[in-house]
Amino acid sequence: MTLPLPAIHVPPAPEIIHWIVQPGELDAWLDSNPGQPLVLDTEFERVNTFYPIPGLVQLGLGDCFCLVDPGVAEQSARFREVIADSATTKLLYAMSEDLELFRDWLGIHPKGVVDLQIGAAMAGAGFSLGYARFVETLFGETLDKTVTRSDWISRPLSDAQQRYAVDDIRFLAPMYEWVMAHLKERELEAALVEESARFADELAGQDSEDTHYLRLRGGWALTAQQQLVLKKLVAWRELEGKERDRPRGRVLADPLLIAIADQLPGSVSELSNIQGIPAGVVRRYGQALLEIVEAGCTADSSGLELIAPPLTRDQQMNFKELKRFFRKASEDADIPVELFAPRKRLEKVMQDKTLAYSPFFHGWRAKLLEPVMSDIEGYLKS
Repeated sequence: MTLPLPAIHVPPAPEIIHWIVQPGELDAWLDSNPGQPLVLDTEFERVNTFYPIPGLVQLGLGDCFCLVDPGVAEQSARFREVIADSATTKLLYAMSEDLELFRDWLGIHPKGVVDLQIGAAMAGAGFSLGYARFVETLFGETLDKTVTRSDWISRPLSDAQQRYAVDDIRFLAPMYEWVMAHLKERELEAALVEESARFADELAGQDSEDTHYLRLRGGWALTAQQQLVLKKLVAWRELEGKERDRPRGRVLADPLLIAIADQLPGSVSELSNIQGIPAGVVRRYGQALLEIVEAGCTADSSGLELIAPPLTRDQQMNFKELKRFFRKASEDADIPVELFAPRKRLEKVMQDKTLAYSPFFHGWRAKLLEPVMSDIEGYLKS
């Protein structure tokens, strides 16, 4: 991958790692360099818990970088304000897990965020490009990733961990400069801001207890009544997982929820006979699960949103034809089709038979689709 590089200043690695240890100090630091975008990253653990456990916050303004313990960050009123402020640009890379952390840890829906992994794709650097690879490609520096999966909760952090943490933010502002220079040539600067905001807003509502069942794609073959049972089972698991702070799969795995909704057990014996159900789950949750099944079987399912089925064989053939139009638009714009028109989005277009009901293809995508829009709509109507 050869990418022309404008003259960009890369801040040197600091000789001494700066820690902010008081909330008031963090408040003042955040206002110390107005007008500069804030570079941001987090380290956390999420192996045996429902919620991610914050381990570290990394922040940068200009050439100044600092590390902050979660306890200090959560006590800083200004930190919370800045994260939620749409007027303050925050630069992140592959930001989905960071945004989930802020949502679950601080109850904040971050605004004004810019995901430079999305920006890299829009600028022609490739889809889902890893941070370390992008750093090496742009700046010729190889990052030490040996501590990526290390313990970020315990203190003190090693020197290697601290330097890794700073390197995870040190290149973000130069990346932003490179990305925006290339997007300006393509007239896509506003598109990156729009796409980052869309992604963040969509992520904020993704794990609603009422809609999470729609992500269990394997439940599409269930009847409407069975899917209503599944919805109630999934909502129960969300609450149970949160209450016990256990991962969803450690409460009850997706395939087992689908199996219960499919077989609709009416007794502990019938529940126990479902293949794969652990005896411990039956002992602990058996009565609760049976009550959920009974309630779902008698509830009105007429207004339920159903899980999207896979495409039929005929639709698969039509899908390939439809994708040709989107691929042409993406190639003309030199944007990966995986970002421009993901498969699930195109499947929904196939099922709706129109683009009109898809907000995803409005905004910057609609502009790039203009040359092929009549072809798309004509094909969908045929």
